[in-house]
Amino acid sequence: AVCNSNPTPCKDPADKLFTVHGLWPSNWTGPQPQNCTNTTVNSLTIKLLKAQLEIIWPNVLNRADHVLFWRKQWAKHGTCGSPAIRDDMHYFQTVIKMYITQKQNISKILSKAKIEPEGRSRKVVDIENAIRNGNNNTKPKLKCQNNNNGA
Repeated sequence: AVCNSNPTPCKDPADKLFTVHGLWPSNWTGPQPQNCTNTTVNSLTIKLLKAQLEIIWPNVLNRADHVLFWRKQWAKHGTCGSPAIRDDMHYFQTVIKMYITQKQNISKILSKAKIEPEGRSRKVVDIENAIRNGNNNTKPKLKCQNNNNGA
């Protein structure tokens, strides 16, 4: 979706895998918080988690620079997760845990429902139902984007 809706084309073909787009704290009222503190990502955090993050949370617009992408995600969104998110390590570990161990691996859930990232349109209700069936009947929050580039 990012590759199809972004004015900057993706540098490599899309993976045949649904990946994480982000982990963003939200407010019940008002806009989503952003850039809440000036803390930066510890280099050790990236070193320890890089292999997993490259698979589940790649920078699809520039696969040569995942680290800058993750640093921006932390600065913009992760810093606003307190008190639920303690620090950068906890932020990235939470993404990994949600994707791998808490049955929130959307690729696996959608694949079971025969919904694959193959470039064709799907009904929102089919995607919602597949995610609900694979995630304790929890309704997902989906954001659809129109693809205006004719693809």
